Amino acid sequence: MCGIIAYLGKDNAVFNVIMGMEKLEYRGYDSAGLCYIDNDILHLVKQPGCVADLMNKIDLNANSEICIGHTRWATHGAASKRNAHPHVTRDLRLAIVHNGIIENSESLKAELIDKGYEFLSDTDTEVLLYLIYDYFMDNAIGLYDAVKVAMKRIVGAYAFIVIDKRNNNELICAKNGSPMVVGIQENGLDYYVASDAYAFPKEIKKIIYVKDGNVIRINNKIESFDVNTDKIISLDIEKIARDWYDADKRGFSYFMEKEIYEQPLAISNAMAGRINGYRIVYGGLEEISQKIKESEHITIIACGTSYHSGLLGKYYIEHFTNKKVSVEYASEFRYRENKNIRKNDIVIGISQSGETADVIEALKEVKKSGCVVLGVCNSVDSSISRLTDAGIYIKAGIEIGVASTKAFTNQTICLMMMALWIQQQEGGDIYTEQRKAILSDVGKISDSIIKILHIDKQIHNIAKKYKNYDRFLFVGRQYNYPVALEGALKMKELCYNHAEGYAAAELKHGPIALVDDKTATIVINNDIKQQIKMDSTIREIKSRGGKIINIDYARKTSDLMLISPSELIDENIVVPNIISSLSPILSVVPLQLFAFYSAIEREKNVDRPRNLAKSVTVE
Repeated sequence: MCGIIAYLGKDNAVFNVIMGMEKLEYRGYDSAGLCYIDNDILHLVKQPGCVADLMNKIDLNANSEICIGHTRWATHGAASKRNAHPHVTRDLRLAIVHNGIIENSESLKAELIDKGYEFLSDTDTEVLLYLIYDYFMDNAIGLYDAVKVAMKRIVGAYAFIVIDKRNNNELICAKNGSPMVVGIQENGLDYYVASDAYAFPKEIKKIIYVKDGNVIRINNKIESFDVNTDKIISLDIEKIARDWYDADKRGFSYFMEKEIYEQPLAISNAMAGRINGYRIVYGGLEEISQKIKESEHITIIACGTSYHSGLLGKYYIEHFTNKKVSVEYASEFRYRENKNIRKNDIVIGISQSGETADVIEALKEVKKSGCVVLGVCNSVDSSISRLTDAGIYIKAGIEIGVASTKAFTNQTICLMMMALWIQQQEGGDIYTEQRKAILSDVGKISDSIIKILHIDKQIHNIAKKYKNYDRFLFVGRQYNYPVALEGALKMKELCYNHAEGYAAAELKHGPIALVDDKTATIVINNDIKQQIKMDSTIREIKSRGGKIINIDYARKTSDLMLISPSELIDENIVVPNIISSLSPILSVVPLQLFAFYSAIEREKNVDRPRNLAKSVTVE
């Protein structure tokens, strides 16, 4: 989860690192710190809080050509100054920044305590530091070799960077499981290392994706050693293949707000070049089209918001094709003893960042079965995109807000198009009229979302009215059941409320006991096919004193069961009509806005909700 970054070169190291740290705050913001070398002295500055707070305590013009920095999401130890990174040895010789978890840190710590080492923090990082230091000092070997030896002792998923105050022209870094990338300036004199290439400045065009088990030494050149094979290895230098640089707020107050309003453009980008008349074109899947056609079972693996889009993917694929689909939480699936994945199965991993640790490890496990593994990601350069056999890039553009918005809608539209693409492989042009109807409405999605964004003031006023409510239920049927789960998740993430999502018909089987006049129920009611059943749900809730916030479609007076909002509905949010299968892409937008404005009214930090990070790279 944490973000690590380092710079070595002829420019201002402190400034370059602090700029990169700001970009990495999506990975954690419990604390921040950096360490640089000046005249053979380690200068350490760290504290709880965000990078902006740290900048007030740093000399951005410090005379240094080497610096390491860290933004933390706490795992081992509270979010405090003593646990903040970087960590340094007591003699101020070595400093380290680390992302990930050292699973055997407690046994290593006991061993090091027996040797006389004292620990000042609660972190596994300090254990790693002193393990390296022990080999470095006692065995009189170089730092590069000390890290190699330490790598053979540690267990877990991690990435780290170490520096030695007596060698201000050398960075040592290593990884296993957690992401790490090296950036090289065109002049060959300036180097960056970070958790994400997004942290690099625009000028960096050449990058190296560090592989698991690699130890890298950077000085006037780059060397790499693979501890798994005990061999020196060559490194593949690639050119940056994506554009990260649209990462400012563009006049919006929050990244999440900007990203909600970017959804019409993001969805258009996801569809661009992929719809040819009434056919879907997915070039990234063509090489495995026969295997997909022959497969009878698909397993979707994901976490959080991506899991909810995966549930919609299940509905789409099962509706439009002859395949059976299972959707699994990656965190549970990866540890299941019998995963029941066969060689001719298809497994799809969904992750916005492409770096979600549980998804990556689950995909590694299923690859052993010989099945085809696909990725659905927002980053063409991510770990998942390099691990999978093929996949789909959702083209959402960079998403900084911790609470995902446009990634969800783009994942959903891409999975819907995947379902139609699989249908083409199975039967050519069968169900042409059905496909025509869907793709006709697909073309209306962006304009329909724009219309919803135009009623943002109404949604803001509703959020004000319910800002003192602590209990929310979100209910939907069929395609809108996963949206109910997603709406509840957004309220939890941003407002720290008790919020639950349910299939509407399941209310009668227990959850309706929660309903009273202090409970607000958001009814997702814009699927025309479900209107009669959903209107019955509204009556059940209202008869028990519950407050109703209704997400409705623009009904005609001839519609059955027309409800007068003054009689049964406390708040009515009307969205444009659209075909049932696409209704969740519209219904989720007012839920995003409702959670966003609710957080604003409750004075929560929208872009940095407590205890969370954007990219979950640890268990």
